[in-house]
Amino acid sequence: MQFLLAFIVVVPLIGAVAALLPAPPGLKGKSPEQAVLRHGVTVTGVTLIAAIVLALGFDRGHPSKMQATTDIQWIPALNVHIHLGIDGISLPLLVLTALLTFLCALYSYFRQQHEWLTPRAAGPSPKAFVALLLVLESGTLATFAVLDLVLFFLAFEMVLIPMYFLIARWGGAQRQAAAWKFILYTLLGSVVMLLGLLLIGLKSGTFDMVALATDNGRGLTTSVQVIAVLAIGIGLAVKTPMFPLHSWLPDAHTAAPTVGSVLLAGVLLKMGTYGFVRIVLPIAPQGMHTFAPYLAAFAVAGIIYGSLACLALAKQGNRGDLKRLIAYSSVGHMGFVLLGISSMTPTGVNGALFANIAHGLITGLLFFLVGALKDRYGTADLDTLAGATGAALYGRAPRLGGLLAFAAVASLGLPGLAGFWGEMLAMFGAFEPAAGLSRPAYLTFVAIAAFGTLLTAAYLLVVVRRVCMGGKPAEGPRLADIQGYEFAAWSPLVALTVLAGLWPAVLLGLTDPAVQKLLAGGKS
Repeated sequence: MQFLLAFIVVVPLIGAVAALLPAPPGLKGKSPEQAVLRHGVTVTGVTLIAAIVLALGFDRGHPSKMQATTDIQWIPALNVHIHLGIDGISLPLLVLTALLTFLCALYSYFRQQHEWLTPRAAGPSPKAFVALLLVLESGTLATFAVLDLVLFFLAFEMVLIPMYFLIARWGGAQRQAAAWKFILYTLLGSVVMLLGLLLIGLKSGTFDMVALATDNGRGLTTSVQVIAVLAIGIGLAVKTPMFPLHSWLPDAHTAAPTVGSVLLAGVLLKMGTYGFVRIVLPIAPQGMHTFAPYLAAFAVAGIIYGSLACLALAKQGNRGDLKRLIAYSSVGHMGFVLLGISSMTPTGVNGALFANIAHGLITGLLFFLVGALKDRYGTADLDTLAGATGAALYGRAPRLGGLLAFAAVASLGLPGLAGFWGEMLAMFGAFEPAAGLSRPAYLTFVAIAAFGTLLTAAYLLVVVRRVCMGGKPAEGPRLADIQGYEFAAWSPLVALTVLAGLWPAVLLGLTDPAVQKLLAGGKS
Protein backbone atom coordinates (compact mmCIF):
# COMPACT_ATOMS: atom_id res chain seq x y z
CA MET A 1 0.00 0.00 0.00
CA GLN A 2 2.95 2.33 0.55
CA PHE A 3 3.47 3.23 -3.10
CA LEU A 4 -0.12 2.77 -4.28
CA LEU A 5 -0.92 6.44 -3.72
CA ALA A 6 2.13 7.49 -5.75
CA PHE A 7 1.01 5.07 -8.47
CA ILE A 8 -2.46 6.67 -8.55
CA VAL A 9 -0.98 10.16 -8.97
CA VAL A 10 1.62 9.23 -11.60
CA VAL A 11 -0.32 6.80 -13.83
CA PRO A 12 -2.53 9.49 -15.49
CA LEU A 13 0.59 11.54 -16.25
CA ILE A 14 2.27 8.57 -17.90
CA GLY A 15 -0.97 7.88 -19.75
CA ALA A 16 -1.04 11.47 -21.02
CA VAL A 17 2.43 11.10 -22.51
CA ALA A 18 1.47 7.75 -24.04
CA ALA A 19 -1.66 9.29 -25.58
CA LEU A 20 0.52 11.64 -27.63
CA LEU A 21 2.63 8.84 -29.11
CA PRO A 22 2.01 7.87 -32.75
CA ALA A 23 0.31 4.65 -31.63
CA PRO A 24 -0.89 4.93 -28.02
CA PRO A 25 -0.75 1.59 -26.22
CA GLY A 26 -4.47 1.57 -25.51
CA LEU A 27 -6.95 -0.96 -26.82
CA LYS A 28 -7.44 -1.00 -30.57
CA GLY A 29 -10.36 0.81 -32.14
CA LYS A 30 -12.01 1.16 -35.53
CA SER A 31 -10.11 4.41 -36.03
CA PRO A 32 -7.14 6.23 -34.45
CA GLU A 33 -9.59 8.61 -32.75
CA GLN A 34 -11.52 5.74 -31.22
CA ALA A 35 -8.30 4.05 -30.13
CA VAL A 36 -6.96 7.08 -28.26
CA LEU A 37 -10.32 7.69 -26.55
CA ARG A 38 -10.35 4.05 -25.51
CA HIS A 39 -6.85 4.58 -24.17
CA GLY A 40 -8.23 7.40 -22.01
CA VAL A 41 -10.95 5.10 -20.65
CA THR A 42 -8.33 2.43 -19.90
CA VAL A 43 -5.97 4.74 -18.01
CA THR A 44 -8.70 6.46 -15.99
CA GLY A 45 -10.25 3.05 -15.30
CA VAL A 46 -6.96 1.70 -13.96
CA THR A 47 -6.62 4.82 -11.80
CA LEU A 48 -10.15 4.39 -10.44
CA ILE A 49 -9.56 0.71 -9.63
CA ALA A 50 -6.33 1.63 -7.81
CA ALA A 51 -8.20 4.34 -5.87
CA ILE A 52 -10.90 1.84 -4.86
CA VAL A 53 -8.22 -0.65 -3.74
CA LEU A 54 -6.60 2.13 -1.72
CA ALA A 55 -9.96 2.97 -0.14
CA LEU A 56 -10.67 -0.68 0.68
CA GLY A 57 -7.22 -1.02 2.27
CA PHE A 58 -7.56 2.20 4.24
CA ASP A 59 -7.46 1.67 8.00
CA ARG A 60 -10.88 2.99 8.98
CA GLY A 61 -10.05 2.49 12.63
CA HIS A 62 -7.50 5.31 12.40
CA PRO A 63 -8.78 7.74 9.74
CA SER A 64 -6.89 10.65 11.32
CA LYS A 65 -3.56 8.94 10.61
CA MET A 66 -1.73 9.64 7.34
CA GLN A 67 -1.66 6.40 5.36
CA ALA A 68 -0.04 5.13 2.15
CA THR A 69 2.73 7.66 2.75
CA THR A 70 5.79 8.35 0.64
CA ASP A 71 8.48 10.77 1.85
CA ILE A 72 11.48 11.37 -0.41
CA GLN A 73 13.83 14.34 -0.15
CA TRP A 74 13.60 16.46 -3.28
CA ILE A 75 15.23 19.90 -2.77
CA PRO A 76 17.55 19.67 0.27
CA ALA A 77 18.43 23.40 0.24
CA LEU A 78 14.79 24.32 0.85
CA ASN A 79 13.91 21.18 2.82
CA VAL A 80 11.27 20.30 0.22
CA HIS A 81 10.15 16.67 0.11
CA ILE A 82 8.05 14.56 -2.22
CA HIS A 83 5.70 13.78 0.64
CA LEU A 84 2.43 12.01 -0.14
CA GLY A 85 -0.26 10.64 2.15
CA ILE A 86 -4.01 10.44 2.72
CA ASP A 87 -6.31 10.57 5.69
CA GLY A 88 -10.08 10.66 6.16
CA ILE A 89 -10.25 14.19 4.76
CA SER A 90 -8.43 13.58 1.47
CA LEU A 91 -9.49 10.00 0.69
CA PRO A 92 -13.11 10.83 -0.36
CA LEU A 93 -11.89 13.66 -2.60
CA LEU A 94 -9.29 11.38 -4.18
CA VAL A 95 -11.89 8.70 -4.99
CA LEU A 96 -14.36 11.33 -6.25
CA THR A 97 -11.72 12.71 -8.64
CA ALA A 98 -10.87 9.27 -10.00
CA LEU A 99 -14.56 8.40 -10.42
CA LEU A 100 -15.61 11.61 -12.19
CA THR A 101 -12.63 11.54 -14.54
CA PHE A 102 -13.35 7.94 -15.51
CA LEU A 103 -17.02 8.73 -16.13
CA CYS A 104 -16.00 11.72 -18.27
CA ALA A 105 -13.59 9.57 -20.29
CA LEU A 106 -16.27 6.90 -20.75
CA TYR A 107 -18.84 9.51 -21.79
CA SER A 108 -16.39 11.05 -24.29
CA TYR A 109 -15.56 7.66 -25.81
CA PHE A 110 -19.17 6.92 -26.68
CA ARG A 111 -19.73 10.43 -28.01
CA GLN A 112 -16.66 10.54 -30.23
CA GLN A 113 -18.64 11.16 -33.39
CA HIS A 114 -20.33 14.28 -32.02
CA GLU A 115 -19.39 17.72 -33.18
CA TRP A 116 -18.18 19.01 -29.80
CA LEU A 117 -15.20 16.62 -29.88
CA THR A 118 -14.22 17.56 -33.44
CA PRO A 119 -11.53 20.26 -33.65
CA ARG A 120 -12.80 23.37 -35.38
CA ALA A 121 -9.55 23.92 -37.25
CA ALA A 122 -6.27 22.18 -37.91
CA GLY A 123 -4.52 21.59 -34.62
CA PRO A 124 -5.65 19.69 -31.52
CA SER A 125 -7.07 16.23 -32.00
CA PRO A 126 -8.63 13.61 -29.75
CA LYS A 127 -5.04 12.80 -28.77
CA ALA A 128 -4.70 16.27 -27.29
CA PHE A 129 -8.10 15.98 -25.63
CA VAL A 130 -7.22 12.71 -23.88
CA ALA A 131 -3.76 13.96 -22.88
CA LEU A 132 -5.23 17.13 -21.37
CA LEU A 133 -7.89 15.16 -19.51
CA LEU A 134 -5.23 12.88 -17.98
CA VAL A 135 -2.92 15.74 -17.01
CA LEU A 136 -5.90 17.41 -15.35
CA GLU A 137 -6.64 14.23 -13.42
CA SER A 138 -3.04 13.83 -12.29
CA GLY A 139 -2.83 17.42 -11.05
CA THR A 140 -6.10 17.18 -9.15
CA LEU A 141 -5.18 13.86 -7.54
CA ALA A 142 -1.79 15.28 -6.56
CA THR A 143 -3.44 18.30 -4.91
CA PHE A 144 -5.35 16.00 -2.56
CA ALA A 145 -2.38 13.69 -1.94
CA VAL A 146 0.67 15.92 -1.39
CA LEU A 147 1.80 16.94 2.10
CA ASP A 148 4.37 19.60 1.20
CA LEU A 149 3.41 23.25 0.62
CA VAL A 150 5.64 23.63 -2.46
CA LEU A 151 4.27 20.46 -4.04
CA PHE A 152 0.74 21.58 -3.17
CA PHE A 153 1.27 24.81 -5.07
CA LEU A 154 2.74 22.99 -8.10
CA ALA A 155 -0.16 20.53 -8.18
CA PHE A 156 -2.65 23.37 -7.65
CA GLU A 157 -1.25 25.14 -10.72
CA MET A 158 -0.87 21.99 -12.81
CA VAL A 159 -4.60 21.84 -13.53
CA LEU A 160 -4.89 25.34 -14.98
CA ILE A 161 -3.31 24.77 -18.39
CA PRO A 162 -5.28 21.63 -19.34
CA MET A 163 -8.57 23.24 -18.25
CA TYR A 164 -7.71 26.38 -20.22
CA PHE A 165 -7.24 24.38 -23.42
CA LEU A 166 -10.30 22.20 -22.82
CA ILE A 167 -12.40 25.37 -22.64
CA ALA A 168 -10.61 27.32 -25.38
CA ARG A 169 -10.46 24.48 -27.89
CA TRP A 170 -13.51 22.33 -27.29
CA GLY A 171 -15.86 24.87 -25.71
CA GLY A 172 -18.86 26.65 -27.16
CA ALA A 173 -19.57 30.28 -27.91
CA GLN A 174 -17.24 32.87 -26.33
CA ARG A 175 -14.86 30.06 -25.39
CA GLN A 176 -11.67 32.08 -25.92
CA ALA A 177 -12.79 34.95 -23.69
CA ALA A 178 -14.02 32.53 -21.02
CA ALA A 179 -10.76 30.57 -21.09
CA TRP A 180 -8.67 33.74 -20.74
CA LYS A 181 -10.83 34.97 -17.88
CA PHE A 182 -10.43 31.61 -16.13
CA ILE A 183 -6.65 31.53 -16.47
CA LEU A 184 -6.08 35.17 -15.52
CA TYR A 185 -8.24 35.06 -12.39
CA THR A 186 -6.76 31.81 -11.13
CA LEU A 187 -3.16 32.70 -11.96
CA LEU A 188 -3.36 36.06 -10.23
CA GLY A 189 -4.88 34.43 -7.18
CA SER A 190 -2.19 31.77 -7.20
CA VAL A 191 0.64 34.32 -7.28
CA VAL A 192 -0.70 35.88 -4.08
CA MET A 193 -1.19 32.42 -2.55
CA LEU A 194 2.44 31.48 -3.31
CA LEU A 195 3.67 34.45 -1.29
CA GLY A 196 1.67 33.24 1.71
CA LEU A 197 2.94 29.67 1.38
CA LEU A 198 6.55 30.85 1.13
CA LEU A 199 6.08 33.10 4.15
CA ILE A 200 4.90 30.15 6.24
CA GLY A 201 7.66 27.85 5.00
CA LEU A 202 10.49 30.34 5.50
CA LYS A 203 9.32 31.56 8.90
CA SER A 204 8.70 28.07 10.29
CA GLY A 205 11.71 26.42 8.64
CA THR A 206 9.70 23.66 6.96
CA PHE A 207 7.19 23.18 4.17
CA ASP A 208 5.93 19.87 5.59
CA MET A 209 2.18 20.18 6.07
CA VAL A 210 1.98 17.44 8.72
CA ALA A 211 4.69 19.03 10.86
CA LEU A 212 3.14 22.47 10.45
CA ALA A 213 -0.33 21.18 11.38
CA THR A 214 1.08 19.46 14.47
CA ASP A 215 2.79 22.69 15.50
CA ASN A 216 -0.63 24.39 15.07
CA GLY A 217 0.81 27.85 14.47
CA ARG A 218 2.94 27.92 17.63
CA GLY A 219 6.06 28.64 15.57
CA LEU A 220 4.46 31.59 13.77
CA THR A 221 3.66 34.98 15.22
CA THR A 222 0.12 36.31 14.99
CA SER A 223 1.11 38.96 12.44
CA VAL A 224 2.75 36.34 10.21
CA GLN A 225 -0.34 34.16 10.44
CA VAL A 226 -2.64 37.05 9.56
CA ILE A 227 -0.59 38.02 6.50
CA ALA A 228 -0.26 34.37 5.41
CA VAL A 229 -3.98 33.66 5.78
CA LEU A 230 -4.86 36.78 3.81
CA ALA A 231 -2.52 35.84 0.96
CA ILE A 232 -3.34 32.13 0.87
CA GLY A 233 -7.04 32.81 1.40
CA ILE A 234 -7.26 35.05 -1.67
CA GLY A 235 -5.79 32.35 -3.89
CA LEU A 236 -8.03 29.66 -2.45
CA ALA A 237 -11.10 31.92 -2.56
CA VAL A 238 -10.66 32.49 -6.31
CA LYS A 239 -10.60 28.76 -6.97
CA THR A 240 -13.52 27.98 -4.59
CA PRO A 241 -15.05 30.42 -5.94
CA MET A 242 -16.03 32.88 -3.22
CA PHE A 243 -18.17 35.94 -3.84
CA PRO A 244 -17.04 38.47 -5.17
CA LEU A 245 -14.09 36.60 -6.77
CA HIS A 246 -16.44 34.28 -8.63
CA SER A 247 -17.09 36.12 -11.88
CA TRP A 248 -14.86 33.82 -13.96
CA LEU A 249 -16.99 30.77 -13.11
CA PRO A 250 -20.28 31.39 -15.00
CA ASP A 251 -18.42 32.24 -18.22
CA ALA A 252 -16.13 29.22 -17.89
CA HIS A 253 -19.02 26.81 -17.26
CA THR A 254 -21.17 28.25 -20.04
CA ALA A 255 -18.38 27.93 -22.60
CA ALA A 256 -16.83 24.65 -21.42
CA PRO A 257 -17.66 21.28 -23.01
CA THR A 258 -19.78 18.95 -20.90
CA VAL A 259 -16.86 17.01 -19.40
CA GLY A 260 -15.03 20.27 -18.71
CA SER A 261 -18.00 21.57 -16.72
CA VAL A 262 -18.35 18.27 -14.84
CA LEU A 263 -14.70 18.26 -13.76
CA LEU A 264 -14.58 21.99 -13.06
CA ALA A 265 -17.59 21.82 -10.73
CA GLY A 266 -17.01 18.29 -9.46
CA VAL A 267 -13.36 18.44 -8.41
CA LEU A 268 -11.53 21.66 -9.31
CA LEU A 269 -13.64 23.88 -7.07
CA LYS A 270 -12.93 21.49 -4.19
CA MET A 271 -9.23 22.26 -4.38
CA GLY A 272 -9.88 25.70 -2.90
CA THR A 273 -12.00 24.56 0.03
CA TYR A 274 -9.63 21.63 0.66
CA GLY A 275 -6.78 24.13 0.95
CA PHE A 276 -8.68 26.04 3.64
CA VAL A 277 -9.14 22.84 5.66
CA ARG A 278 -5.72 21.28 5.08
CA ILE A 279 -3.53 24.40 5.25
CA VAL A 280 -5.21 27.49 6.69
CA LEU A 281 -7.18 26.01 9.61
CA PRO A 282 -4.44 23.88 11.24
CA ILE A 283 -1.31 25.79 10.24
CA ALA A 284 -2.40 29.39 10.94
CA PRO A 285 -5.33 29.13 13.40
CA GLN A 286 -4.87 32.62 14.87
CA GLY A 287 -4.84 34.20 11.44
CA MET A 288 -7.90 32.16 10.46
CA HIS A 289 -9.63 33.28 13.65
CA THR A 290 -9.07 36.90 12.65
CA PHE A 291 -10.58 36.47 9.19
CA ALA A 292 -13.26 33.85 9.99
CA PRO A 293 -16.14 36.36 10.43
CA TYR A 294 -15.26 38.07 7.14
CA LEU A 295 -15.10 34.69 5.40
CA ALA A 296 -18.53 33.86 6.80
CA ALA A 297 -19.93 37.20 5.64
CA PHE A 298 -18.67 36.67 2.09
CA ALA A 299 -19.97 33.09 2.22
CA VAL A 300 -23.56 34.07 3.02
CA ALA A 301 -23.37 36.96 0.53
CA GLY A 302 -22.46 34.35 -2.08
CA ILE A 303 -25.36 32.13 -1.03
CA ILE A 304 -27.88 34.95 -1.52
CA TYR A 305 -26.22 36.39 -4.62
CA GLY A 306 -25.96 33.02 -6.35
CA SER A 307 -29.57 32.16 -5.56
CA LEU A 308 -30.90 35.52 -6.76
CA ALA A 309 -28.86 35.25 -9.96
CA CYS A 310 -30.35 31.79 -10.56
CA LEU A 311 -33.86 33.10 -9.94
CA ALA A 312 -33.27 35.86 -12.47
CA LEU A 313 -31.98 33.37 -15.05
CA ALA A 314 -34.90 31.00 -14.40
CA LYS A 315 -37.46 33.74 -14.95
CA GLN A 316 -39.35 33.44 -18.21
CA GLY A 317 -38.21 35.84 -20.94
CA ASN A 318 -34.71 36.42 -19.52
CA ARG A 319 -32.99 34.18 -22.09
CA GLY A 320 -31.23 32.37 -19.27
CA ASP A 321 -28.77 29.60 -20.07
CA LEU A 322 -29.27 26.45 -17.97
CA LYS A 323 -25.51 25.81 -17.75
CA ARG A 324 -24.98 29.35 -16.51
CA LEU A 325 -27.75 28.89 -13.94
CA ILE A 326 -26.09 25.78 -12.53
CA ALA A 327 -22.76 27.64 -12.45
CA TYR A 328 -24.31 30.39 -10.33
CA SER A 329 -25.87 27.74 -8.12
CA SER A 330 -22.34 26.50 -7.40
CA VAL A 331 -21.48 29.94 -5.99
CA GLY A 332 -24.32 29.50 -3.52
CA HIS A 333 -23.55 25.89 -2.63
CA MET A 334 -19.86 26.58 -2.08
CA GLY A 335 -20.96 29.44 0.18
CA PHE A 336 -22.32 26.82 2.58
CA VAL A 337 -18.96 25.05 2.48
CA LEU A 338 -17.13 28.27 3.35
CA LEU A 339 -19.64 29.04 6.11
CA GLY A 340 -18.93 25.66 7.71
CA ILE A 341 -15.17 26.18 7.48
CA SER A 342 -15.44 29.70 8.94
CA SER A 343 -17.14 28.34 12.06
CA MET A 344 -13.82 26.62 12.98
CA THR A 345 -15.79 23.85 14.71
CA PRO A 346 -15.69 20.09 14.06
CA THR A 347 -19.39 20.10 13.14
CA GLY A 348 -19.03 22.94 10.66
CA VAL A 349 -15.86 21.62 9.03
CA ASN A 350 -17.34 18.12 8.74
CA GLY A 351 -20.41 19.66 7.14
CA ALA A 352 -18.19 21.56 4.71
CA LEU A 353 -16.34 18.40 3.70
CA PHE A 354 -19.61 16.48 3.29
CA ALA A 355 -21.06 19.31 1.20
CA ASN A 356 -17.93 19.22 -0.96
CA ILE A 357 -18.54 15.59 -1.91
CA ALA A 358 -22.29 16.06 -2.30
CA HIS A 359 -21.79 19.05 -4.59
CA GLY A 360 -19.32 17.08 -6.71
CA LEU A 361 -21.79 14.22 -7.19
CA ILE A 362 -24.95 16.28 -7.73
CA THR A 363 -23.56 19.14 -9.80
CA GLY A 364 -21.52 16.72 -11.88
CA LEU A 365 -24.78 14.89 -12.66
CA LEU A 366 -26.55 18.18 -13.44
CA PHE A 367 -23.91 19.20 -15.97
CA PHE A 368 -24.06 15.77 -17.60
CA LEU A 369 -27.83 16.20 -17.91
CA VAL A 370 -27.59 19.72 -19.33
CA GLY A 371 -25.09 18.42 -21.88
CA ALA A 372 -27.60 15.76 -22.89
CA LEU A 373 -30.35 18.37 -23.25
CA LYS A 374 -28.05 20.54 -25.34
CA ASP A 375 -27.31 17.56 -27.61
CA ARG A 376 -31.01 16.97 -28.16
CA TYR A 377 -32.22 20.57 -28.48
CA GLY A 378 -29.08 22.19 -29.83
CA THR A 379 -29.18 24.77 -27.03
CA ALA A 380 -29.25 25.16 -23.26
CA ASP A 381 -31.38 28.30 -23.44
CA LEU A 382 -34.16 28.00 -20.87
CA ASP A 383 -36.75 29.82 -22.95
CA THR A 384 -36.14 27.40 -25.81
CA LEU A 385 -36.14 24.35 -23.54
CA ALA A 386 -39.39 25.51 -21.90
CA GLY A 387 -41.00 26.83 -25.08
CA ALA A 388 -43.10 25.13 -27.72
CA THR A 389 -40.19 23.12 -29.10
CA GLY A 390 -39.18 21.80 -25.71
CA ALA A 391 -42.47 21.41 -23.92
CA ALA A 392 -43.02 18.80 -21.25
CA LEU A 393 -39.79 16.83 -21.05
CA TYR A 394 -41.68 14.32 -18.91
CA GLY A 395 -43.80 13.46 -21.93
CA ARG A 396 -41.07 13.54 -24.57
CA ALA A 397 -38.19 11.87 -22.69
CA PRO A 398 -39.61 10.71 -19.34
CA ARG A 399 -36.46 9.09 -17.97
CA LEU A 400 -34.35 12.12 -18.79
CA GLY A 401 -36.97 14.43 -17.28
CA GLY A 402 -37.23 12.30 -14.15
CA LEU A 403 -33.47 12.26 -13.68
CA LEU A 404 -33.27 16.04 -14.12
CA ALA A 405 -35.95 16.45 -11.44
CA PHE A 406 -34.05 14.04 -9.15
CA ALA A 407 -30.81 16.01 -9.54
CA ALA A 408 -32.66 19.27 -8.91
CA VAL A 409 -34.28 18.12 -5.65
CA ALA A 410 -30.95 16.63 -4.55
CA SER A 411 -29.30 19.98 -5.21
CA LEU A 412 -31.89 21.89 -3.19
CA GLY A 413 -31.11 19.69 -0.18
CA LEU A 414 -34.02 17.27 0.06
CA PRO A 415 -33.65 15.13 3.22
CA GLY A 416 -32.56 11.61 2.38
CA LEU A 417 -30.21 12.76 -0.40
CA ALA A 418 -26.57 13.84 -0.16
CA GLY A 419 -27.21 17.57 -0.53
CA PHE A 420 -29.07 17.78 2.78
CA TRP A 421 -26.41 16.77 5.30
CA GLY A 422 -23.55 19.05 4.34
CA GLU A 423 -25.55 22.27 4.34
CA MET A 424 -27.38 21.35 7.55
CA LEU A 425 -24.16 20.52 9.42
CA ALA A 426 -22.46 23.66 8.11
CA MET A 427 -25.27 25.77 9.56
CA PHE A 428 -25.23 23.80 12.82
CA GLY A 429 -21.51 24.51 13.12
CA ALA A 430 -22.06 28.21 12.50
CA PHE A 431 -24.88 28.21 15.07
CA GLU A 432 -22.29 27.43 17.77
CA PRO A 433 -19.01 28.87 16.38
CA ALA A 434 -15.60 28.35 17.93
CA ALA A 435 -14.67 30.16 21.11
CA GLY A 436 -13.83 33.80 20.53
CA LEU A 437 -16.03 34.21 17.47
CA SER A 438 -19.09 36.44 17.80
CA ARG A 439 -22.14 34.22 18.23
CA PRO A 440 -24.66 36.99 17.42
CA ALA A 441 -22.87 37.64 14.14
CA TYR A 442 -22.87 33.94 13.27
CA LEU A 443 -26.54 33.60 14.20
CA THR A 444 -27.21 36.34 11.67
CA PHE A 445 -25.16 34.47 9.10
CA VAL A 446 -27.11 31.26 9.79
CA ALA A 447 -30.44 33.10 9.37
CA ILE A 448 -29.29 34.52 6.02
CA ALA A 449 -28.03 31.10 4.88
CA ALA A 450 -31.33 29.50 5.88
CA PHE A 451 -33.15 32.05 3.74
CA GLY A 452 -30.77 31.08 0.95
CA THR A 453 -32.01 27.48 1.14
CA LEU A 454 -35.53 28.74 0.40
CA LEU A 455 -34.27 30.69 -2.61
CA THR A 456 -32.41 27.59 -3.80
CA ALA A 457 -35.59 25.54 -3.64
CA ALA A 458 -37.47 28.30 -5.49
CA TYR A 459 -35.22 28.54 -8.54
CA LEU A 460 -34.68 24.79 -8.88
CA LEU A 461 -38.40 24.10 -8.72
CA VAL A 462 -38.99 26.81 -11.31
CA VAL A 463 -36.49 25.07 -13.60
CA VAL A 464 -38.19 21.68 -13.09
CA ARG A 465 -41.62 23.19 -13.74
CA ARG A 466 -40.55 24.99 -16.90
CA VAL A 467 -38.34 22.31 -18.47
CA CYS A 468 -39.97 19.09 -17.30
CA MET A 469 -43.63 20.01 -16.86
CA GLY A 470 -44.29 23.02 -19.12
CA GLY A 471 -46.50 22.88 -22.20
CA LYS A 472 -48.38 19.91 -23.52
CA PRO A 473 -46.80 16.44 -23.64
CA ALA A 474 -47.95 15.96 -27.24
CA GLU A 475 -46.14 19.03 -28.54
CA GLY A 476 -43.09 18.33 -30.67
CA PRO A 477 -41.55 15.00 -31.69
CA ARG A 478 -40.53 12.50 -29.04
CA LEU A 479 -36.90 12.91 -27.97
CA ALA A 480 -34.30 10.22 -27.61
CA ASP A 481 -34.43 9.19 -23.97
CA ILE A 482 -31.43 8.18 -21.86
CA GLN A 483 -28.97 6.15 -23.91
CA GLY A 484 -27.00 3.17 -22.63
CA TYR A 485 -23.70 5.05 -22.37
CA GLU A 486 -25.43 7.91 -20.56
CA PHE A 487 -26.94 5.48 -18.07
CA ALA A 488 -23.47 3.98 -17.47
CA ALA A 489 -21.94 7.42 -16.85
CA TRP A 490 -24.72 8.79 -14.65
CA SER A 491 -25.96 5.85 -12.56
CA PRO A 492 -22.93 5.81 -10.19
CA LEU A 493 -23.59 9.46 -9.35
CA VAL A 494 -27.25 8.75 -8.66
CA ALA A 495 -26.43 5.73 -6.49
CA LEU A 496 -23.81 7.58 -4.45
CA THR A 497 -26.12 10.58 -3.98
CA VAL A 498 -28.73 8.27 -2.46
CA LEU A 499 -26.18 6.27 -0.45
CA ALA A 500 -24.58 9.38 1.09
CA GLY A 501 -28.02 10.78 1.87
CA LEU A 502 -29.30 7.66 3.60
CA TRP A 503 -26.03 6.64 5.24
CA PRO A 504 -24.01 9.82 6.00
CA ALA A 505 -21.83 7.92 8.47
CA VAL A 506 -19.95 6.50 5.46
CA LEU A 507 -18.32 9.90 4.98
CA LEU A 508 -18.57 11.39 8.46
CA GLY A 509 -16.91 8.35 9.99
CA LEU A 510 -13.86 9.11 7.84
CA THR A 511 -13.73 12.88 8.15
CA ASP A 512 -14.65 13.49 11.80
CA PRO A 513 -11.57 11.94 13.50
CA ALA A 514 -9.27 13.66 11.00
CA VAL A 515 -11.00 17.02 11.50
CA GLN A 516 -10.84 16.64 15.29
CA LYS A 517 -7.11 16.00 15.02
CA LEU A 518 -6.49 18.96 12.71
CA LEU A 519 -8.38 21.39 14.93
CA ALA A 520 -6.62 20.04 18.02
CA GLY A 521 -3.20 20.74 16.53
CA GLY A 522 -2.39 17.25 15.32
CA LYS A 523 -3.13 15.57 18.67
CA SER A 524 -5.37 12.52 18.36
